Amino acid sequence: MIAKISSGKSTAGLIRYLYDTKKAKDHTDPHLVASYDGFAPDPGRAQDFDTAKKLLVADLDLHVKQAQRLGRAPERHVWHCSIRAAKTDRRLSDDEWGDIARRVVAATGIAPDGDPDGCRWVAVRHAPDHIHIAATKVRADLRTARHWNDYLTADRELAAVEKEYGLHQVVRGDRTAAKRPTRAEQEKAKRAGHDRSARERLRTTVRTVVAVATSTEEFIRLLEHTDGVLVDVKHFPSGDVRGYTVALAGDINGKQEPIWFSGSELSPDLSFPKIRKRLDATDQPQGPRRANPWYQATAAAERIPHHLGQADDGAAQAHLAAFGEALDALTLLAPQSVRPQLRQAAEAFERATRSRIQAEHQHARALRGAVRAMVRESAPRDGALLAMLLDAAILAVIAAARWHQLHHHDQQVAATRQTLVHLQAAYEQTAAAPLIVLAQRQPPQQVVERHILLIRQTVHAHAEQVLEDPAFDALTAVLADAEKAGHDPKQLLRQAADQRALADARQPARVLTWRIERLAARPAPSARARAAQARSTAQHPSAPGRTTPATSPLAPTAQPGNGSARRR
Repeated sequence: MIAKISSGKSTAGLIRYLYDTKKAKDHTDPHLVASYDGFAPDPGRAQDFDTAKKLLVADLDLHVKQAQRLGRAPERHVWHCSIRAAKTDRRLSDDEWGDIARRVVAATGIAPDGDPDGCRWVAVRHAPDHIHIAATKVRADLRTARHWNDYLTADRELAAVEKEYGLHQVVRGDRTAAKRPTRAEQEKAKRAGHDRSARERLRTTVRTVVAVATSTEEFIRLLEHTDGVLVDVKHFPSGDVRGYTVALAGDINGKQEPIWFSGSELSPDLSFPKIRKRLDATDQPQGPRRANPWYQATAAAERIPHHLGQADDGAAQAHLAAFGEALDALTLLAPQSVRPQLRQAAEAFERATRSRIQAEHQHARALRGAVRAMVRESAPRDGALLAMLLDAAILAVIAAARWHQLHHHDQQVAATRQTLVHLQAAYEQTAAAPLIVLAQRQPPQQVVERHILLIRQTVHAHAEQVLEDPAFDALTAVLADAEKAGHDPKQLLRQAADQRALADARQPARVLTWRIERLAARPAPSARARAAQARSTAQHPSAPGRTTPATSPLAPTAQPGNGSARRR
C-alpha cells in the first residue's frame, strides 16, 4: 500500500472533489467508511446530498473556526491522505478500509488512540482500490496537531497492515534515494525529445565526473569543460569553494533563465562536502605505474564480497560507493557496443551505493585509485581486460544484494537485481571473443588430462561444473600459458578458488579463467619462493576450493550437463 499526503486551505474543496462523480469519471459510489466519531454525515448515503455535504464540512471545520477567532488556526488547515492498494491485492471491504484509516490517523498523530481531543477526520471510498482521508489539523483543545514525519509514520503503519492483511508488500526506501523528477520535468523532457529529465541527465553527468576526478579542483574543472553543462561555483568569503550548481544548456524556465540544480538536489551523495570526502579518500595516481590498473581494479572488485562479509558496515558501505564509481567510469572506457548496457547498470546500481549507514571512504582507496588510473590510460585493444573486470563485478553485485538484504534495504536489493541483468548482458557480449581466442590455444590432450586432475583435487566442490563449462578449453589454455611462464598451475588454481564467491558463479570456469589470467601476469616465483610456499601449504593446508557456502538466488549455480568425455 502506498500513502500520499498533502495539505490544503479548503475543506469544502476537498470534500467536493471526493464526492464528485461527474468530472472525475473514475469516482463511483463515494461514501464514508470511517470517521472521527462514527456518526459524521455521509453525503453519499443521504437523501439530500447538498445539505449533508454542508453539514460534513461544518463538522470538520468546527475547531478550525474556533481557532481562527483566536488567531491560532494554521493557514493550510486541511490534511489529505490517499491510500492505494496494489493492483494484485484482493478487494478490501469497507470495514477493512475503515480499520486501515483509523490506524493511519492514529499513527500519524492526527487522531491518536485514546485521545479525546484528536482532530476531526473522515475516510471516503470512491473507488475499489483506494480511500481518501480528509482531516482538519486543529484539535478539540484548539492546538494544531503534531503530525511531523507523517509520511514515514503512515508508511510504517501500512507496512504492518500489508503483513497482517496478507497484501502485496511494497518495496520501501530509507530516504536516501535521489529525488525523482516531477511530472512537469518528465513532460518537458518528452516535449524536447529526451527519454530522461534534465535532473536525471545532470545526475549521470556529475556522477561520471566524480568517478574520474582525483581532487575537488579537478572535479570543478572537468565539470566546467563538459559540453552542454553550465556550472556556477559558490565560494566562501575566504575564496574556498562552498558548493556548486549545474544546469543543462537550453533548459530554461518561463523567465528564459537556466534551471539550476545543486548537487544535493541531484542526489544525496553529490553535495560538494560529500564529494570532497570521497575524493580526499582516493589514491592519487603518481608517475608511471608498473601494475596494470585493470588488474588492480579487478583484484579490488574481487575482494568486495570479502569486505561485505565482515562486521564493519562503514567499510562495506564505502566499498559499495567506490564500486558504483567504477561502473560510472566503465561507461567511458568500454566499447560503444556495450556502453548502453553498462550505462543502465551504473544508473541502476546508483541506488545501491547509498543507505543510512555512513560510509568510511578511506577503506576503498585501492579501487578508487585503480579506476582513476584506468581512465588515464589508453583503452585496451581487446575485450579480455573488460571481461575480466565485469566477471568480478557480477560477483560483487551478487554480494551487494546479499548484504543489503541482510540489512533490510529493500530498494537497494531491487537495484542490485536490475544491475545484475545489465552487467551479465554486457559481460556475455564482451567475453565471447576473448574466450574463443583463448580456447584456440588449448594445449595437448595429455596436458588437459593433467589439468582435469588438478581441478578435481583443488576445486572438488565445483569440479563438475568447471569441467562442463563451455569456457573449460579457455581455462586449460591459461593454465598451460601460466605453467610455461614458470607458475605452479595447482597453486594458481588454489589461489583463484580461495578468492571466494565461486559458489555464486553461474559459469565457474570463466571465473577461474580470468582470475588465473590476472594472477599469471605477475612474475613467476623463484625456486626458493616455491619451496617456501610448499612448506607453508604443508603446515597450514587450506580447504580446496574454499568458497562462500551460500548460493545467491540472484545467480543460481548451473547444473552439470552431459560431459563424460572430460570426466575420463
